[in-house]
Amino acid sequence: MSADLRPVAAPPAGGASASVSPTLRSTWRAGRVAALLGLVIVLAAALGVLLAPGQRESRYLDPDDTSLAGSKALAELLRARGVTVDRVDSAEAAAASAEGGDRLLLITDTVYVNEFRLAAVPGDKLVVGAVPGLEALAPGVRPLPGQPRERSREPRCDLPGVAAAGSAYVGGTAFAGPSGSTGCYPAGDGHALVTYEHDGGRVTVVGSGSFMTNQRLAEDGNAALALNLIGTGKPVTWLVRPQTPPVGELPGTRGESMYDLMPAGVGWAVLMGCLSVALVAFWRGRRLGPVVAERLPVVVRAAETVEGRGRLYRARRARERAAGALRAGTIDRLTPRLGLAPGAGGHEVVAALAARTGQDPHQVGSALYGPPPGDDAGLVALARYLDFIERQVSEL
Repeated sequence: MSADLRPVAAPPAGGASASVSPTLRSTWRAGRVAALLGLVIVLAAALGVLLAPGQRESRYLDPDDTSLAGSKALAELLRARGVTVDRVDSAEAAAASAEGGDRLLLITDTVYVNEFRLAAVPGDKLVVGAVPGLEALAPGVRPLPGQPRERSREPRCDLPGVAAAGSAYVGGTAFAGPSGSTGCYPAGDGHALVTYEHDGGRVTVVGSGSFMTNQRLAEDGNAALALNLIGTGKPVTWLVRPQTPPVGELPGTRGESMYDLMPAGVGWAVLMGCLSVALVAFWRGRRLGPVVAERLPVVVRAAETVEGRGRLYRARRARERAAGALRAGTIDRLTPRLGLAPGAGGHEVVAALAARTGQDPHQVGSALYGPPPGDDAGLVALARYLDFIERQVSEL
C-alpha cells in the first residue's frame, strides 16, 4: 500500500456534528446594518416627498409666472425699459385699463372672455394663437388648415422691428391676412405673424407664444421680437386666463354656456331618474306601513327602579358596585356646590369638603375614596355618612 493511501481515523463515537449552513440568526446579524440603513433611506425619501411643498401649476404666458411656460422674464424686461405692464383676467378689466389712455392689449387667452366686449377696447392689439373669437378680435385674419411645427424661422419681411429681431421660435398656426396686411415668418401656405392697421390701431396675430415664455426667451431673436412687438412705448394690458372661472359662465369655443354644451337627452335622463327615485320611495314606504305608536304595558316609577336595583345588588352581594355608585353620585352632586371643576382630583374634593363642613379629612377621604365596605351594615353606614355630608354642604 502506498504511503498516500493511509487510512483516515473515524470521528470519535458520540461526537456531535456541527452544521455549516447559515441560520436565520446569523443571516440577520450579517445583514441587519444594511437593512436598517436601507429602511432609513426609504423613510427619509418618503418624508421628503410628503413634506415637500406642492408645485405650483404653471400658467401659460402669465406675466407673474416664473415657470418655464410663464412670461415673468419678459414682463420684467419690459418694466426695466419703462413699460407699464398691467395683468388682467377679464374683458371688463381690460376696458377699464384702456380708459386711462392709449395702450397695447396683449391677448393670450379668451376662453372665459366675451370677445366682442374685448374687440371694442381701443388701441393696438397683439393676439397670441388662434384663440376663440379671433374673427372678432382680428377681422379678416383666417387660420389655415394644418399646424406648422414650431421651430426657428426667418422673418422674410420688411417690417423694421421683426427684421431687426431676425430668426425666432414661431409656428403652431399659419394665418392668411386681409388685404393690405403684412405677413412674416412663412409657415406652410401662410405666415406665423400677420399685422395690419384696423380702426385706428395696429392688430398683430402670431401663431404661438412660445418665443415669449421663460424657456425660449433667450434663444435666437425671441427676446428682441417680443420686445419689439410689445415694447412700443405704450402701457401694456396683459390679458390672461382667470385662475377661478366665473361661476355659471363656462363658454365653449363659440360662447355657448354649460347648459348649451350638454346633450339634448340629459334633461330627460335627470327627469326619469327623479321619477324612478320617487316610485321606489313610494313602493318601499307602502311595504313598511305607517308608524305605530306602542303603548307601554305598565309605567314603572323611578323609586321602584331604584329599589329593584338595590335588591339586585343585595342578592348578588355587590357591595363594591353599590358603594361605587353611591360615592360617584355624591361626588358629582358636591363638586359644583364646592366650586370645583368637573373631574377635580380626589385631594381637591376632600380638602374642600373638610374646609366646608369641618369634618376630619381622613374620614371624608375614606368615605369617598376608601375601600368598599365589608358587609351590609358598613354599606348602610357609608350611605348615611355620605347623605350627612351632602346635607351639611347644602345647608351651609
